[in-house]
Amino acid sequence: MKIILASGSPRRKEILKNAGFKFSVVVPDVSEKISGCLRPSAVVKTLALKKAEYVKNNISGCMPVKNGLIIVGADTIVVLKGRIIGKPRDVPHAKKILKNLSGSRHYVYTGVAVIDAFNKNTLVDYEKTAVIFKKLSDEDIEKAHRGHLDKAGAYSIQEENDMFVKRIDGDYLNVVGFPLEKFKKMLKKMKNG
Repeated sequence: MKIILASGSPRRKEILKNAGFKFSVVVPDVSEKISGCLRPSAVVKTLALKKAEYVKNNISGCMPVKNGLIIVGADTIVVLKGRIIGKPRDVPHAKKILKNLSGSRHYVYTGVAVIDAFNKNTLVDYEKTAVIFKKLSDEDIEKAHRGHLDKAGAYSIQEENDMFVKRIDGDYLNVVGFPLEKFKKMLKKMKNG
């Protein structure tokens, strides 16, 4: 079975590689803007599916599917007090996000979409993890904000200098950007029909 990861995220690639999966990457060219008032779980599921479908629709005819072709899309957001916090627009926005997350409990949602291009089966699910931040000083924020303009919530839990997290309730890898155990369950479910 061939797997295509519909994501340019280095963290997702690393998680799948470390878990022993063999896969190729096709970066989807889709807007991450969602219209309407959706729950966070609906937002990440919608975007994950949009990314996986984009890749499925744009590789048809290029890849053999007779032995099975699985396309995996994912999307991660951070939610604080009911508000979605995406990737920072710039450095001042990254600082503001970290200041807001300081001393808080927030949630990381990752949507995962798995499409079997051979039999057209599709599964979409999400994982939610609570993250409790320490109180951050201005110095902490100053040290950390620059390196994370491409990450939801303007931080990266696996980075050494991001020692902001007091506790995680749930899946650590979900906070990194890909809920591996959820994905494995989805794959198993898809294989078992």
